[in-house]
Amino acid sequence: MPLISLVMTVYNRERYLSAAIESALTQTYPNFELIIWDDGSIDDSIEIAQFYAAQDQRIRVIAAPHQGRSPALKAAMATIQGDYTGWVDSDDLLANRALEETVAVLDQHPEVGLVYTDYIVIDENNKVEEYGQRCQSPYSKERLLIDFMTFHFRLMRRSIYQQVGGVDDSFSCNIDQELCLRISEVTDILHIKKPLYYYRRHQDSISCQRRIEQILCSKRAIEQALRRRKMTDDYELEMQVYAHFTLLRKQNSI
Repeated sequence: MPLISLVMTVYNRERYLSAAIESALTQTYPNFELIIWDDGSIDDSIEIAQFYAAQDQRIRVIAAPHQGRSPALKAAMATIQGDYTGWVDSDDLLANRALEETVAVLDQHPEVGLVYTDYIVIDENNKVEEYGQRCQSPYSKERLLIDFMTFHFRLMRRSIYQQVGGVDDSFSCNIDQELCLRISEVTDILHIKKPLYYYRRHQDSISCQRRIEQILCSKRAIEQALRRRKMTDDYELEMQVYAHFTLLRKQNSI
């Protein structure tokens, strides 16, 4: 059974971290290591991670000074030992068959370098909100330029990750989108049409707190991909940004 390296970077996620770790520990595929890289949390995240590590030898906890998610993820990925690797956000959840289903694809299809699954959106209290909208887009190398359908969960070969140069930590956001674009240029990617990941939507998430920054990083990633693919003579990128505002009643409001 190939070893899988799951990487989880953590920064002040004490509210959700236990559930995220437990979703990894209840996998039906047992041969994995879980690397929890704490990026200088100032809450109880590191204590929570160490509590689980004391109970399960598959967990490795690394405490580091705060440097931001991109450098933290790059550093964590430098420690992996597995043939296959994937990322689990510290506020999200894996379905218990996520590893079993994805590793089977990589085992059976040597031409595939990355496999991804559908996902379900949940709220901060684990209530299901919707089936992931990105799941509806069919995969193609070309469509990936404008539609990040390889969203969650992804399992990739470590050799492919290394071949494309790994995480580009000059991107502060959307590191995974930028990486997937590079991977799509060197290997086949396959989609499992099953919801094997639970993506948590909440007000403290990067998607909510740094949305404009995310959009600008996406734009840069796409422009770089167009240059690598020598498509700039025929195509230029047009970007449109829309804002949607909602008033939410505060909990302490009468």
